[in-house]
Amino acid sequence: MEIGQHISQRYNEELEDIRNQVLKMGGLVESQAEQAVKALLESDFELAKAVANGDEAVNQMEVDIDEECTRVIARRQPTASDLRLVVAVVKVITDLERIGDEAEKIARYSKKLAKKQNITRMHSELSHMSQLVLTMLHDSLDAFARLDADGAVRILGKDQQVNVELDNLSRLLITFMMEDPRHIKSALRVSWCARSLERIADHAQNICEYVIYLVKGKDVRHTSLEHIRSKYFPYDIEDGEE
Repeated sequence: MEIGQHISQRYNEELEDIRNQVLKMGGLVESQAEQAVKALLESDFELAKAVANGDEAVNQMEVDIDEECTRVIARRQPTASDLRLVVAVVKVITDLERIGDEAEKIARYSKKLAKKQNITRMHSELSHMSQLVLTMLHDSLDAFARLDADGAVRILGKDQQVNVELDNLSRLLITFMMEDPRHIKSALRVSWCARSLERIADHAQNICEYVIYLVKGKDVRHTSLEHIRSKYFPYDIEDGEE
């Protein structure tokens, strides 16, 4: 799918500029998430502090893009695929802003965990879950950039794996707290970081649903993956689960 061409070159430029702004916002949010995870895994207090204080730029980008979408709707009265693009953009930037919020939460918890060494026992589990989530986020933004509905469906298949990772980590944390109650506070903070990671994956999944809406013209929210595949993708797509 490509953005439709119009008699007005300025209209084309406006639509393309909106997409580029979303991709720029996505790149910033992805960087924040990566840095927050790095601060958590490496116990880097200064990096965690920088990420925790860096949310303002994302918030401002959301406001700016939202206002531009409003101007396009008022001035151009878009229809068909153009309207879907504007609607999808408004939804995507909302999820991106919330991903930024979750990255900020991870950074704030990481600041308090930075001087603790008792998360090393679950470092491997945290690292594996983090990498899975960051990959989902990156791939969802790539699917939006390329308007790749097939790629979006493959990413949807990874969400269940993130839930399994969260359950495994939660069991490990419970055991950790039972063995030594002195570490309950730190273990809870790690648990909250894991929950934020799971929410980032949920928002990445939302972005994929908006890509499908944009390309196929079908709202697939609150629809099972099996139904999405059978109804809108009646051809073989490589399974997104690893």
